[in-house]
Amino acid sequence: MDVLVIGAGPAGVFAALRAADLGARATLVTSGAFGGMAANDGPVPVRTLAHAARLMREVRQLEDYGIHVGEPRLDYPALLARVRAVVETVRQSSTMRRQLEAAGVRVAEQAGAARFLDERTVETAEGMRFAADRIILCTGGTSRKLPIPGFQHLATHSDAWSLEAVPETMIVLGAGATGLQVASIFGAFGTKVALYETGPRIMPGEDEDVSAAVAEGYRARGIDVHEAFGRIARFEPTYDGIRMVYEDGEGEHAVEAALAVSAVGWATDAEGLNLAAAGVTLNARGFIGVDGEGRTSAPHIYAAGDVTGGTMLAPRAMQDGFAAASAALGVETRAAAERLVPVGSFTDPEYARVGATEAEAGEGALVTRAIFAEATRPIIDGRTAGFAKLIVDRETKRMLGCAVVGERAVDIVQVAAVAMAAEMEVDDLAHFPLSFPTYAGVLAQLAVKSAHALR
Repeated sequence: MDVLVIGAGPAGVFAALRAADLGARATLVTSGAFGGMAANDGPVPVRTLAHAARLMREVRQLEDYGIHVGEPRLDYPALLARVRAVVETVRQSSTMRRQLEAAGVRVAEQAGAARFLDERTVETAEGMRFAADRIILCTGGTSRKLPIPGFQHLATHSDAWSLEAVPETMIVLGAGATGLQVASIFGAFGTKVALYETGPRIMPGEDEDVSAAVAEGYRARGIDVHEAFGRIARFEPTYDGIRMVYEDGEGEHAVEAALAVSAVGWATDAEGLNLAAAGVTLNARGFIGVDGEGRTSAPHIYAAGDVTGGTMLAPRAMQDGFAAASAALGVETRAAAERLVPVGSFTDPEYARVGATEAEAGEGALVTRAIFAEATRPIIDGRTAGFAKLIVDRETKRMLGCAVVGERAVDIVQVAAVAMAAEMEVDDLAHFPLSFPTYAGVLAQLAVKSAHALR
């Protein structure tokens, strides 16, 4: 059986490898370079920039430990060269690429955007044509556009990463994961950033206290955070930047910056894919509609990753790609536990969560909290701002959720996610001999508190 996978990000790579492992003749075609957005425009370059931001921050902490150096100065073009080198190294040294080649997957890179000619035939912008018995769409998303006059003058996060110099001022529209990363990185680089969220709070999908703590941390760093600020009327180009005009109960207001970045979410490029020719329909949110195993409205076409509008994270995309390829070839696979996919970002302050929020768990759950200022490793490192919470089912004593704001939050939550996936009772985690002193010790502290409260 021939299986065509379109898109070489995490979802597409895992889908192609799974299809080949199941005996299919698999072809992986991508519009650009191998790795998709994750390697070329997502976690890899973003994490490299975030590391530079962390180094800038830590240089300023050196005097607290008796180390004296000069004021750090950022050479942004040199940093971008480093980012490109990292991206290229990751792309070339990817173990997944070697696995694909060993499994016999045909990889077609730089093929240009793909579109359906009919239900089983796909053509790319570079003139390549593919036909297959099963097709798996892993094409990711594109920056969402809003019907606001002048919106075309906004940059995207991709534009922000490729600037030739750090702008003096920046407006970031949207305070989800992408907007928070842009604001955090450029704030560390010296840009005066104003972050705007039309909703009542940043990070609307997180616990309210997590959102509040991150907002407080941003404001402490000099980033202006505006929540529920009103309705945007228009954007206007200026001589040296852009102006955003918005309205609230007191009238019309205008703010200006050298650059405005849109981070208002993702959409599926349905028009470019010509999905109608294949009989694939979109759901109410404008993404490709799928069931729990990636089946679309067309019986031989599947979809996985960001194109379906689910949890837009690389680990989830990998799981989706694996499941979609399995289903396409008639093999049952255990559905991924979506609630256990860790969510977080390498911002300053860092934040992360896995499982249920406090609101989702309900009043009957036990919630324990610990502050970084009372944990050994944060005290040693001088990173005492932050807190962690653990949510436990009182009857089963199993962990329902964990949320952290502060240094190494993402790492701490990974430990909680593994413990939850293993269905450990909180007593077991409380007695597990984690290394000391580590940031994971904050989680151990929470487990001990929870176990004591449940006795």
